[in-house]
Amino acid sequence: MSLEEVRSYMNQIRREFADRSLSESSVKENPFKQYALWFEEAVNSQILDPFAMCLSTVGLNGQPSSRIVYMRDILDNGFVFYTNYLSQKGKELLSTPKAALNLHWGELERQIRIEGEVVKAPEEVSDKYFAGRPKESQIGAWASAQSDILTTREELEQKVKDYSERFKDIDVDRPEHWGGYILKPTKVEFWQGRASRLHDRIVYTKEGDDWVVGRLSP
Repeated sequence: MSLEEVRSYMNQIRREFADRSLSESSVKENPFKQYALWFEEAVNSQILDPFAMCLSTVGLNGQPSSRIVYMRDILDNGFVFYTNYLSQKGKELLSTPKAALNLHWGELERQIRIEGEVVKAPEEVSDKYFAGRPKESQIGAWASAQSDILTTREELEQKVKDYSERFKDIDVDRPEHWGGYILKPTKVEFWQGRASRLHDRIVYTKEGDDWVVGRLSP
């Protein structure tokens, strides 16, 4: 497509949403239980990578940045993902330990928006997850200086070979620069697409130890 054709497509092609409803009375008492309910429906709908989410952080200059990561666990107090602590997102979370998550399930016309504070996961949590990863992925965590400039692809492949030899006949230890983060939510919104763009938006807001449920205008 030419740029003009792209612009024309964006402005002319529209589709109507289904009319599935979401109400304050129909949701669970806290966002973790509601997330579990929607996640089960996403899995049953055979959505590809239902745990994939957009993670947004902010740099020292106030510039937001976003990328897709996998949610790999849910604890009593938050949502867990893993990364290189020295990556761009790791550095940004060190300076500003707050983030936003967005899970979009287009097939179900749903998205979940999560905002909150971020802390590193306990070392034993990261150790357990890392130990269960495929060995190739473990070696990749050692070989990749994530977000740093890479001169050539061959440079990365050589590092993979070097670390593969190093850990050839032994278990791969978790690098100190790699591990988990927990996003502890203060706000969680469940968005359900509705006809005429009059979507249902049910939001949970943390007040002390309690969750307050409300509705937002579409």
